[in-house]
Amino acid sequence: MCDDCNVRKRVLIVDDHQPFRAIARELLEDAGYIVAGEAADAGEALAAVAADAPDAVLLDVQLPDRDGFAVATALAAVDGPAVVLISSREADDYGKRIAACGARGFIPKSKLSAAAFAALLE
Repeated sequence: MCDDCNVRKRVLIVDDHQPFRAIARELLEDAGYIVAGEAADAGEALAAVAADAPDAVLLDVQLPDRDGFAVATALAAVDGPAVVLISSREADDYGKRIAACGARGFIPKSKLSAAAFAALLE
């Protein structure tokens, strides 16, 4: 495999459940992504983006301090990294909020895969 053929994307994983972050990290690293960091809430996420400038953020909708839509909107306002929203709920539960916040798209946690993530980043 040629690691230098494609620039490897740096990803920040934001979810308040550490076991899910560990699963997402393994899934993305196995696919060749570089996990630049993890955050458990919106405050940590915004600080990590400011400090590390990842290429993409895998962002849970339901965070303890602010919802993922607010974080995605804030990142879009400053031309930040690509955002892919995730949730244990289905996309239909959120309606037009997904498109309105500037995220690239949405993946239910039960369907998270490197291929689904990559498709939204292209």
